[in-house]
Amino acid sequence: MAIGRLAELVEGKQVECIADDRDDYGRIIAVCYADGVDVNATLVREGLAWAFLRFSDDYASLEAEARAAARGVWQGEAETPWDYRADKWAHAAEASPRPGCPIKGDISPNGEHLYVMPWSPGYDQIVIDEAAGERWFCDEAEAQVAGWRSPKWR
Repeated sequence: MAIGRLAELVEGKQVECIADDRDDYGRIIAVCYADGVDVNATLVREGLAWAFLRFSDDYASLEAEARAAARGVWQGEAETPWDYRADKWAHAAEASPRPGCPIKGDISPNGEHLYVMPWSPGYDQIVIDEAAGERWFCDEAEAQVAGWRSPKWR
């Protein structure tokens, strides 16, 4: 639902993102505009995204509005993406044969070197074969420096 709405908001429009910060995984935190409309605000207002209060309270009132109106994720109980990822990371890090390094470096059937995060689709089904060159990584930067890339999920 959120991906579809995001596509509607940006398709065919001039998109500009202004970087503000980076999260714990090195990903850019940004405010994005489509033809001058704040995409972040729209998604938060519609209950399709959370306000990332750890980095800014700019969208806190919009999140409160969406929550009060029971829009989107606020229609029931919901876990924030960062809590979900932290939980998945902790469990995968404990189970990893390389302690604290739960990122799977998988070689796809067509030879692509892809790193897969613990919360990614299919993570649990991927079995790392180190003899075939697959490996474990402790963070995304390590995987990227080694020449691996994140898969495209859409």
